[in-house]
Amino acid sequence: MSKILIVGGGAAGMMASVFAGRNGHEVHLFEKNEKTGKKLYITGKGRCNLTNACEMDTLFESVCTNGKFLYSAFYGFTNEDAIDFFEKAGVPLKIERGNRVFPRSDRSADVLDGLRRQMKQAGVQVHLHAEAADIIIEEGHAAGICLSDGKQITGDAVIIATGGLSYRSTGSTGDGYRFAEKLGHKVTPCQPALVPLNIREPFVKELQGLSLKNVEICIRNGKKELYREFGEMLFTHFGVSGPLILTASSHVGKLAARQELTMVLDLKPALTMEQLDQRILRDFEEHKNKAFKNAVTGLFPAKLVPVMISLSGISPDKKIHEISREERQHFASLIKHLEMTVTGLRGFEEAIITRGGVSVKEINPSTMESKLVPGLYFIGEVLDLDAVTGGFNLQIAWSTAYAAGNGV
Repeated sequence: MSKILIVGGGAAGMMASVFAGRNGHEVHLFEKNEKTGKKLYITGKGRCNLTNACEMDTLFESVCTNGKFLYSAFYGFTNEDAIDFFEKAGVPLKIERGNRVFPRSDRSADVLDGLRRQMKQAGVQVHLHAEAADIIIEEGHAAGICLSDGKQITGDAVIIATGGLSYRSTGSTGDGYRFAEKLGHKVTPCQPALVPLNIREPFVKELQGLSLKNVEICIRNGKKELYREFGEMLFTHFGVSGPLILTASSHVGKLAARQELTMVLDLKPALTMEQLDQRILRDFEEHKNKAFKNAVTGLFPAKLVPVMISLSGISPDKKIHEISREERQHFASLIKHLEMTVTGLRGFEEAIITRGGVSVKEINPSTMESKLVPGLYFIGEVLDLDAVTGGFNLQIAWSTAYAAGNGV
């Protein structure tokens, strides 16, 4: 029996403590907040999308950074294992669109309660308001932690589960990166991921709060297409957000942080240009004596109508029968190709996760143990691993936590 110290009481830290405890170790978990699982509590708008019930191939494809590193972790503790774990922990689950898995109650608190019950059963000792300030190294081996109040706690192994830099209010302030660098680990540059995008065009402010379903976006760098996908998005006071945009940010984030990109929005992806022109023509025939502004209300949500009229360059009061074929086709083209300029990413405060972190080249993929410092383990978001939305990032947390909890 060894004494295991876990720094960080988020998703990965809590899960690792359960498996380390089940293996008969004396487990102490140190959390600087007043309670464990603060970020998990707000995940998925408080509903907690805890994994994805997809095939293994999709699981790997959904990882944006260092997917190959996760091979043994994902197979060691699969998404099916995660589902099984929570159901046995007394958290009934359900599968929604896109194979996203949620608690049946839609309450993240139930996921946390299930985890805490398992921790208690495994004999985990939780220390709250306990901030780790340093890692104690003896003869090159991790031998304990030093708390911010100066108290030293010795142990046989230390698991770092401090999270990234997103949602700093939950305690993710990059402590793990500091520990890693001090002990000789490389930390790849960190940036916000799964994050809304800033848009230059002033019309987005007028659309604030408008949610669009079944639209397609294409993000380009010059003529080069970087990302294209269909789904749901939201306009905000600064730009765009919503599931479609958050996933896009994972694919174009590195470049968007350095330079401006073009985003083209197709408001009617189900129609070809010809079909859309026919649809507009039918509407125009029906309202041929009306003003343009009153003839297009059926094409868009109310908030979008004045913006599209303004961008079309057609006078709002122009009678439909006076609109030329060229004007009509230009209007159709605008609906299929509404262009915006992406000027960058929002900050860590609005990011769901962090891209970058402790380099996985220096971590054993089977156990999550440092290759540089025996007895030191890194799990979850502190590692240079990130995935798209849909429960995949929490699966990374569960799988790496299982690997460390059993490898320790």
